[in-house]
Amino acid sequence: MKQNFYQKVYEIVSKIPKGRVTTYGTIAELAGSKGSARMVGWALNSLKSQPVNLPAHRVVNRNGLLTGKHHFGGECIMSELLSNEGVKINGNRVINFEDYFWNPTETIY
Repeated sequence: MKQNFYQKVYEIVSKIPKGRVTTYGTIAELAGSKGSARMVGWALNSLKSQPVNLPAHRVVNRNGLLTGKHHFGGECIMSELLSNEGVKINGNRVINFEDYFWNPTETIY
């Protein structure tokens, strides 16, 4: 079950468009496990030692906070990656979060 859930997470994250963000909870719900936002984080964190090119920097918490930033090898890397894609960041939060939010249910399924 865990591996199947993780694979669903990776598939969804791979589709997040450049310049957009989505949430751990949104991904968990679409992957069939509503309320399992932390498991999404664990799934993404499990890839850090593998040469996988997923745009995990585009996944934030429900308030637009960059809660996974410490997993990117530096405090500012997640913010820099998002800023380079045109996402406005102030401190550790996406400014105007709703403008950048990507709802995968509207585009994937």
